[in-house]
Amino acid sequence: MTRPSSSTRPPPRRHHTETHRSDRVGWLRAAVLGANDGIVSVAGLVVGVAASGATPATILASGIAGTVAGAMSMAAGEYVSVRSQADTERADIAVERRELREDPDNELAELAHIYVQRGLTPELAQEVARQLTAHDALGSHARDELGITETLRARPVQAALASALAFVSGAALPIAAVLAAPAGRLEAVAIPTTLVALSVSGGLAAWAGGAPVLRGAARVAFWGALAMAAASLVGRLFDVSV
Repeated sequence: MTRPSSSTRPPPRRHHTETHRSDRVGWLRAAVLGANDGIVSVAGLVVGVAASGATPATILASGIAGTVAGAMSMAAGEYVSVRSQADTERADIAVERRELREDPDNELAELAHIYVQRGLTPELAQEVARQLTAHDALGSHARDELGITETLRARPVQAALASALAFVSGAALPIAAVLAAPAGRLEAVAIPTTLVALSVSGGLAAWAGGAPVLRGAARVAFWGALAMAAASLVGRLFDVSV
């Protein structure tokens, strides 16, 4: 018996790895929202207060108070929102668990019908549904019927912490501008600094999510500029030193 030459042997199988961005979606959304909100909210606050003629100490106090309140608000909002999503997911899974226990045949047919709609033949869909049910019935229904996967499941604490920490990180920039700007020059320092930071933040978020970097930077900077312009206008309408 002759052994196949090295030229005819199949190449050795290599371990195939792929990097996807969907596993970042839980914390990435909260972090991007928190960072941008921290930059825009606190920058708008200090610019608006500065435009009213307030003293540097008052501007700094307003910025710090806005940072603390904003971080707590972001954390609470994210937690409540994502907690509601998690509760809904848990309730749906409980329904599936009960239906699998009480009517397994109908649940098997339901799973097979899902696979037929995705392009499998009825015979193959039935076999796939049977094997997946034997392996992990609840997990199969959660994934293919409800669209709930471990990667995309709601994580309230993670979202709340990511949002709050990102808000504080973003707010640190306008606070630093308040500390570094010469008297009477806060707006001239804070506005361009904030726009650059928003551009970087938007670009990084777009890169992390696989979107065009320049487009992400431009849209975040645009809304930040609009927010600061509105805040400055409000401050000038009052024009009262405190």
